[in-house]
Amino acid sequence: MLSIVGLTIVIRILLIPLFFKQIKAQRGIQIMQPELQALQKKYKGKTDPVSRQAQQQEMMELYKKHGTNPFSSCMPIILQMPIFFALFRVLASLPQLSAGEYPKASIGPLTQELAAQAESATVFGASLSSTFMLSSELTPKIVSLVLIAAMSITTFITTRQLTMKNMSASALDNPMARQQKMMMYLFPVIFAVTGVNFPIGVLIYWTTTNLWSMGQQFYTIHKHPAPGSEAEKKKIARENEKRIAQGLPTIEEEERRKKLEEALEEPRGQRVQPVRKDRAGRGKTAREILSEEGEDKEEQRGPDGLTDAERAKREYQKRARQRAAQRKKKKKRKKRK
Repeated sequence: MLSIVGLTIVIRILLIPLFFKQIKAQRGIQIMQPELQALQKKYKGKTDPVSRQAQQQEMMELYKKHGTNPFSSCMPIILQMPIFFALFRVLASLPQLSAGEYPKASIGPLTQELAAQAESATVFGASLSSTFMLSSELTPKIVSLVLIAAMSITTFITTRQLTMKNMSASALDNPMARQQKMMMYLFPVIFAVTGVNFPIGVLIYWTTTNLWSMGQQFYTIHKHPAPGSEAEKKKIARENEKRIAQGLPTIEEEERRKKLEEALEEPRGQRVQPVRKDRAGRGKTAREILSEEGEDKEEQRGPDGLTDAERAKREYQKRARQRAAQRKKKKKRKKRK
């Protein structure tokens, strides 16, 4: 059992770079979903070869633009499949090889003597090669059922952790997200049905893999959540708690202050109150910006009896008076000359 757990850990350590590429690829696919849907809508109903080729080219350019690849998210699972099947074959052949009934004298470096030692190893009284269907004793059946349940539950948790908690609301509202949600419930059922044919050693391998994935994903989502996801909201809440404890403004307050400064800053060479342009090119005043953020409501007043908006307005008026006084001085100097 410990050798299988150790094998799993070594494999997952080697796959860490691919895991981070997988996370990056999944985030890129989430971000590009609106553009991808617009592209599919553009070529909807067009089945001629020219349109299909143009759609494929634009889709490849879209993936290149976002630096992602649809196959990157599957690489860790694909690379683990040969190991899974090899372990399944070795464990299924252990009884025959240890008894000398296997067609070959060995399976790679695994000789009959080593196979007999491996066959004598047990997990709570059940051998590593035992399966629920082929075992006639009660103990292997109970151990198999417990491991099948653990494998199915951990599969569900790892899938839900990556899709539901680390995806934005916009990314969740598309066909791909709905398909992933369906697979989140379907995969555990598939594993529960097919797991009765898996040797106990394979069940240990898969459960250990899922537990490793849970810990790895928890760390990644905790430290680097996807923009707009539930995990990012929790991270912002944690950061705000730290800031409040240190007497610093929250992240939202800091962003509002920057927006207000941008809105009240006067462009050079102009005497009109500046505005900030939105994506449509329409000008927005400071009050409109604050209204969008929900700050047109009553704010808390500071020691001077003023709100942040009133204080910023007074500061702006003060700077305007100073500039007006400077212009008057320049005019007087020109008249004297």
